This record gives sequence, structure tokens and C-alpha cells, in this order.
Amino acid sequence: MSRAQTDNTYGTVILVGAGPGDPDLLTLKAARLLGQADAVVYDRLISADVLSLINSNAEKVYAGKGRNRHSMPQDEINETLLSLAKTHELVVRLKGGDPFTFGRGGEEAEFLIARGVSVEVVPGITSAAGAGASLGLPLTHRGLATGVRYVTGTCRKGEELVLDWASLADPDTTLIVYMGLANFGTIAENLIKAGLDPKTPAAAIENATTKSERLCVATLATLKAEVTRHEFHPPTLIIVGRVVDVVDQLKFATGKYVAEFEELLDDAALP
Repeated sequence: MSRAQTDNTYGTVILVGAGPGDPDLLTLKAARLLGQADAVVYDRLISADVLSLINSNAEKVYAGKGRNRHSMPQDEINETLLSLAKTHELVVRLKGGDPFTFGRGGEEAEFLIARGVSVEVVPGITSAAGAGASLGLPLTHRGLATGVRYVTGTCRKGEELVLDWASLADPDTTLIVYMGLANFGTIAENLIKAGLDPKTPAAAIENATTKSERLCVATLATLKAEVTRHEFHPPTLIIVGRVVDVVDQLKFATGKYVAEFEELLDDAALP
């Protein structure tokens, strides 16, 4: 329902997580809100199947962002959400994965709340959980990993990627790297310098949970070369840690993908 711009009141903006790709992994609440929305601002990685659930009468605004390719800069996205809230009752900001896990949802919420807009959040299955489930790969596993760390592998253009390498180089922790494909060579080098075994198993999952999902398993030292050789592209999630060595689960869950990388799986296994 459109809102006449006659006063300073706003509609509600709801940050909605679309999950890792498979439309069946949307929450019931997310699907319901897409059918009710008066306007939807959506990201690049939202699938056509998910977009088809949007109210046919809703205003749709594409705000896709890729590496060094921003269809709409973040400041403009913020202003667009504010503008739509002036003229629409229910605005959905549809984001891949979870809005509060490397989705800049906190920045958008902060901007809107400071201007008097009511904001709600609907969580989504984040890429790490989706990839782990799709591959049959537990992110924690008795005897292999007692914790999980999520980090971003990207940084602002022209700036150096700065992470607490000593803290991240923990063999008892599973390390999840979001948006780390381009910089993984640097990430691996720094983790090895900080003491993590170069033979630590590592996996790259492209388009997790979708029909075009691909898996590459190697080691911390060799994964960058392998994903380059097999021409992996974003969105690719990287998992580093001994849990990747749960080969039986990988074979069971991924079938045709493992066949291509069988030799890499054998090489990645810890002694």
C-alpha cells in the first residue's frame, strides 16, 4: 500500500535474509513478507525463484553489488530505503544470507532508526550454515573443531586486509571466510606464517545450496591454485579446518562434485 507523503511519518522497513540461495531455505516469515511488500530493494545474489515470490504490485529496486562493481553505493541504498519508507507502508530490504552476517544490515538499520523509521529484522540462513548442510560438512565436530570463526576476506579498495592472524591460526577452530576468493592467497600465507599447518584441509564452495553448486577440496597451501585452475567465481565460501577432512560425509552429500576432485580429497586428508 502506497503512503501519501503528507507528513513526517514513515512506513516500516524490514531487513529480510534470503538465505544462501536455495529458495526452499527461506523462512516462512520471509516468504510471507515478500508477498505482502509494497516495495523491495534486493541484492545481486537473490535468485529468480526467490524474486518470483515478491508481490507482483510491489515496486522493485535492484541494489546489486559485486567486487569493485557497485550498481548502487551503500549511501545511495540507505537514502533509497528512506525515500521508499516515505511513500510505502511496508518496505523489504532483501539480502542474501543473513542481514546481520557480513550483510551491512546493521549500518542500514542504524541509518534508518536515526531518522525515525521503524526497522525490523528477519534472519536468514547464513552461507556457512547452508554450505555445511548442503555438503554434509559439520562446522564443529568432536575431536576436530571446538569452535567456529567467521571473517570477511574482502577489504576496501586500495587497503590491506588486516585480521588477527595469530588468533585465527587455531587448529581446533573452523575458519569460515566470506567473500575471500580474490584474497585467499594472502589469507593462506598469513595463516601459515602465524603457525597454521599448510596441510590443513580447506574447501571452497561455489553457489552453495543451488543447482550450480561446486566444491573444491585441497589444503590451506594449495586451495588458491586449485580454485584458480577450476575457475571458481563469487559467491564462493571458504572453509578451513580439520572438519573438512570428514571425507565420508563429503562423498555422501556431494556425489558428482567429489568425483572431479577425488585426488584432491585424498591429498587433503590429514595423516
